[in-house]
Amino acid sequence: MTKEFKNPIPTVDIIIELPEGIVLIQRKNPPYGWAIPGGFVDYGETLEHAAIREADEETSLKVKLICQFHTYSDPKRDKRFHTISTVFIARANGKPKAKDDAKGIGVFTEDNLPEPIAFDHKKILKDYFRWKREGWRAF
Repeated sequence: MTKEFKNPIPTVDIIIELPEGIVLIQRKNPPYGWAIPGGFVDYGETLEHAAIREADEETSLKVKLICQFHTYSDPKRDKRFHTISTVFIARANGKPKAKDDAKGIGVFTEDNLPEPIAFDHKKILKDYFRWKREGWRAF
């Protein structure tokens, strides 16, 4: 009898910085709400490539990855299944356009974040804005 292994699914999220704020997408598919652009890592793909691909697919922006921010692994972060997300911070120029599974898109600051925010992205954004103010000592 073989033991079946069940592993978490790797994903990436990309906090895209524009001069006027950060890019969030409005999800077309459940769970609905606003989210950091991102998605699943394809087999044979690096996390970095997945982040650049997902940013382009959802926002039409060509991003430059600045750093790997943090990894979020709470088994309850996605109600559909257990995912582990590596979050990147990236910069871009231009006007984002909603594509792929994004039905809407916007640029926001810490003071005007939309509601509702999907997954654990409210926590990720809270950590990000704290990191912007305090640096790595925030962790």
